[in-house]
Amino acid sequence: MLKGVLTTIFSLFMCVAFSGCSKEALYQQQSFVFGTQVEISIYGVNNAQARAASAAVLQEFDRLHHAFHAWKPSPVTELNAAFARGERHRISPELAAAIRDATHYAKASDNLFNPAIGQLIALWGFQSDEFKPVKPAPEKIVALVQANPRMSDISIDAAGWASSRNRAVQLDFGGYAKGLALDHALQILRAHGIHNALVNIGGNLIALGQHGAHPWHIGVQHPRQPGAIVELDLRDGEAIGTSGDYQRFFELDGKRYCHIIDPRTGYPASQTQSLTVLAPPGPHAGVLSDVASKPGFIADASGWETQLLRLGIKAAMRVDESGKIALSETMAQRAQPVRP
Repeated sequence: MLKGVLTTIFSLFMCVAFSGCSKEALYQQQSFVFGTQVEISIYGVNNAQARAASAAVLQEFDRLHHAFHAWKPSPVTELNAAFARGERHRISPELAAAIRDATHYAKASDNLFNPAIGQLIALWGFQSDEFKPVKPAPEKIVALVQANPRMSDISIDAAGWASSRNRAVQLDFGGYAKGLALDHALQILRAHGIHNALVNIGGNLIALGQHGAHPWHIGVQHPRQPGAIVELDLRDGEAIGTSGDYQRFFELDGKRYCHIIDPRTGYPASQTQSLTVLAPPGPHAGVLSDVASKPGFIADASGWETQLLRLGIKAAMRVDESGKIALSETMAQRAQPVRP
């Protein structure tokens, strides 16, 4: 890559492998939402039923994309403007629930998951469809870190009025909304009578049922090479998510800067190439798979597993800045390495 040239790779964090079932029974629909590739795979029903279910899921994805957008006009940008003015703002029950949920995860992760640092994300140029390689002035970074915006700064009263005691709070749900969309997808698919499906939002996946007689089989993308590092079966209700430094990043003066910002320093995290988590089945498996990979990615070699255990994640894989691969004990029992 040329020095100073921005690279945005809209490729999947995960490569999905289908095997062992007839192709005729598998319906697949692709789209582009949340700034990434989306794929819905449905097994075992006729095309008309699968098409209707997929359309409903994609419609919901588009709604969530606009409802939680961090820089284009949305309920989130309206709330952020009110926070910056020191004013309270009436919000929807959906946004209030997301804020409360995100606040819970922020507290559980020692604020390494922190959707309140939208100003830092914008400062680094990542709140844009086409961002440019730019290194912010150090004093601006220091000022925002010292302002210490946190989800716990936000208060929501019984009538739905939200306020922040810290004007530096600016919400960015980029590490939460895709997981929320996965959970909504399963609800919609079940409501349409779908019992077997796999939903993939840019490498964040959730499984419903299985692929015929076999579980859904997926591979985790290597952060520096084509193909997968490991493969594993994704069981009914499980979700898997990866945070990586290879999808939204730029290089400047020979150094890579990714979109995952360490709230403690104000700089992009640099000790990890990718961090994959496997969330157990549950009504919030999608959200957990999206959220948990962020503190795991930011934490160092001695702390990433502890961070994930605090969030209820036992199965995970980390690729550090040198390319060294580490698997938790539970993930090692589930995953099979892929030979080059």
